[in-house]
Amino acid sequence: MMKLVLVTIAFCLGFPFLSLVSQSSETKLNVLDRKAYEFSIQKTPNKELINLEKKIPGILLDIKYATPDNFTKQIIYKEAKAYARKPVAEALGEAQKEFSKLGYSIKIFDAYRPYAATVKFFEIIGDTRYVASPKTGSRHNKGCAIDLSLVDLKTKQTIPMPTEYDSFRKEAWAEAPVSDPEILKNRTLLISILAKYGFRVNKTEWWHYDFSGCSGFEVLDIPFEDLE
Repeated sequence: MMKLVLVTIAFCLGFPFLSLVSQSSETKLNVLDRKAYEFSIQKTPNKELINLEKKIPGILLDIKYATPDNFTKQIIYKEAKAYARKPVAEALGEAQKEFSKLGYSIKIFDAYRPYAATVKFFEIIGDTRYVASPKTGSRHNKGCAIDLSLVDLKTKQTIPMPTEYDSFRKEAWAEAPVSDPEILKNRTLLISILAKYGFRVNKTEWWHYDFSGCSGFEVLDIPFEDLE
């Protein structure tokens, strides 16, 4: 309605409003580089990216994008590291304690993901059910999402789950039917315990968990090798 009013006024008064109104009002995504990120954590220390392997005792890493063993079949990261914002790291540490009491350890496939990787993923897949749009970035880019599974501390083996990591099959959906009772128990355990600490499972990926307390955290594009 407002646009119509402005256009009408422009026509009647002879002002060049029409071209202004018709311009796109899209807001450019704010992506922080290392310098801007460092400035942001000076103002808000909770925005710091924490090295999860150093922060959380016993946690395991299997960073798929530092190897060709991922859906792109390419090495995306130069280093096999996992970072997350400070509140995310603290909550994940509490979840790790509970899993440890049950005989398990968290194994991380991916955590903070530089924005450049999200752009590359979209170029390869182009399906926003499985990869984020570069127009918005993702919670991974904000350091607020974790891809993970569980390892049995006795056998040292990853426990059975509905699919492999990064599967695009419908069986990977968080509420997909599961016929195997052990696999169903494992998926339910993972989802339910992480939910207690503020992590919500992605509906199309049983391994992907978004942290709820990341309001106001920006998209980052800082390679791992520039963080330490």
